[in-house]
Amino acid sequence: MANKNKNENKPKIVTVNLGISWLYLLIIAGIVWLLFSNSGTKPQKVEWAEVETMIRAGDVKDIVFVRNDFKGEISIRPDRLEKYAERFNGKVPNSSPHFWFYVSSKFDPENEFGRLNAELPEGSHFKVILENNDNMWGQILNWFLFPVLLILMWVFMFRGFNRNMGGGPGGQGGIFNVGKSTGKLADKNMVNVTFKDVAGLYGAKEEVMEIVDFLKNPKKYTSLGGKIPKGALLVGPPGTGKTLLAKAVAGEANVPFFSISGSDFVEMFVGVGASRVRDLFRQAKEKAPCIVFIDEIDAVGRARGKNVGFSSNDERENTLNQLLTEMDGFDTNSGVIILAATNRADILDKALLRAGRFDRQIHVDLPELKERCEIFKVHIKGLKLEPDFDVDFMAKHTPGFSGADIANVCNEAALTAARKNKTAIDRQDFLDAVDRIIGGLERKASIITPAEKRSIAHHEAGHATVSWLLPYANPLFKVTLIPRGQALGAAWYLPEERKLWTKAQMIDEMCSLIGGRVAEEIVNGEPSTGAQNDLERLTQMAYGMVKYYGMSEKVGTLSFYDSTGARGYDLTKPYSEKTSEIIDEEVKEIVKNIHDRTRAILEDHKEGFLKMAALLLEKEVIFAEDVEAILGPKVKPEEERDEVLDKQESEPETPADGAIPSEK
Repeated sequence: MANKNKNENKPKIVTVNLGISWLYLLIIAGIVWLLFSNSGTKPQKVEWAEVETMIRAGDVKDIVFVRNDFKGEISIRPDRLEKYAERFNGKVPNSSPHFWFYVSSKFDPENEFGRLNAELPEGSHFKVILENNDNMWGQILNWFLFPVLLILMWVFMFRGFNRNMGGGPGGQGGIFNVGKSTGKLADKNMVNVTFKDVAGLYGAKEEVMEIVDFLKNPKKYTSLGGKIPKGALLVGPPGTGKTLLAKAVAGEANVPFFSISGSDFVEMFVGVGASRVRDLFRQAKEKAPCIVFIDEIDAVGRARGKNVGFSSNDERENTLNQLLTEMDGFDTNSGVIILAATNRADILDKALLRAGRFDRQIHVDLPELKERCEIFKVHIKGLKLEPDFDVDFMAKHTPGFSGADIANVCNEAALTAARKNKTAIDRQDFLDAVDRIIGGLERKASIITPAEKRSIAHHEAGHATVSWLLPYANPLFKVTLIPRGQALGAAWYLPEERKLWTKAQMIDEMCSLIGGRVAEEIVNGEPSTGAQNDLERLTQMAYGMVKYYGMSEKVGTLSFYDSTGARGYDLTKPYSEKTSEIIDEEVKEIVKNIHDRTRAILEDHKEGFLKMAALLLEKEVIFAEDVEAILGPKVKPEEERDEVLDKQESEPETPADGAIPSEK
């Protein structure tokens, strides 16, 4: 205790670190004070005619005249200062000179002042002091002070400030290094991501791992005469793990790894983008063999001649030209591998995609069922889950989710469980997280009238009924009346992960889309505005069948889709006006047939459809089990029913006494 009291009584020393910035501020403040401070009353400027009046009145005490400046300074007699108080805002000046004047170069001060002194009576003469201004350094200071101040402030702002604060325009060193590359050299000790942390992405991961193996064991491939690929382009939807693969390469490769964004090459100054490209590849050549990763390369690699604008000498095109030259130009870049990522490969320049620049295009697609299971296992490692949590169940209930979406689901599930004061995260928390991510935040305070709620219930029941009774429609998971985001209700499906769609499958899906609107027509006698999104998707699918997929008898097996993007910004249609009329008529005919078919289905099952709507009004959320209890088992396609029948015929019958067959 004694030592403690002794330490408490000990005076504390507070240190204040004053950087060099404070010195700059003090210098600037001192200069401003010298320039704008008023130590006394400023002398007033007068003309020579007024000076003569002052002299003849006997008010002038003395005049100091500078020959080489043709400037005179007048001091008034003390007993006459009250006379000029109004010239100084009613105050008597306490310092001299009081007035000053300029004259022309023809002015002869000796004759003029002598003549005026001779005209004055005795006792009213003034003193005349003639001198030359020899203050050369003062003149130099007046001329150079302001430019020097500007230069010092410029250097301080664009060099010292950026160096102290860690960057700024042009990166480290300020605007003087604006043409330098902003690429970062990845430190292996700071990058902790490896290929083990990348779940799923089987094909893409193997391709990237092979590139790393090229750099680790080059003789394995060059011994047979092969060459290391110059570049690889990662292409895929957002959130599928393209940047994560690049981080894994940085963590696995034992070579220098430069990372830069495509937008880092774009700058407001002309020629900066091309200069940065040159500097980046210069650094890469010095550290070869190495990998250069350009994220979002579409920011600089957009196809030339298709940029929106009227400039023929676009800065982005100059940067792209320099990038093309550096990747595969006259100079060789042996040992430098370019790795790039984009989700807009369709707008990239063809010269950028050719072999010799990007030898490989690695497609990073949305994860499938098995890959989603692995991604879930990666993201739930740090979560406290229920002991019986089923990862496969969640993977089946998140079709079409990317790796970023799954990570968001896991995080939202943890937040949902914490919001409910749970000690562990269960399945329902994950399902609520999926609902929140897809549908949006639940709007508990939304005001819905009873009539609107009944209309929404019939709308969603119509979707559920049609999708349940059509064999190729997506399987239903649940139907809800709880408003989320912009939707007042929703029917949740578990779509099959199809790679190809047949005409029958598209028609069944379109019938399911229009089921809600047709249900409103049957019950209310008229539709509402709630089917806007359904009609939008229905119209897109109908035009796709006719214009792109060749599923129309009148138009024929033609496709007007431009997958190459060769037409660019051409606003003309690739077909005649007569064909356009035929397409419109065919789309209307398809939609009409789908509407009539959907109405017939709902009329035939009107009792079950109304019963489902009533149950939905009562519970607000119903699941596939509730729908099955009302409408029976889900209608399956013919091939699936044939497989089930064949399987039942091949299985041995159970003995009549209930005994279990013995295993062979």
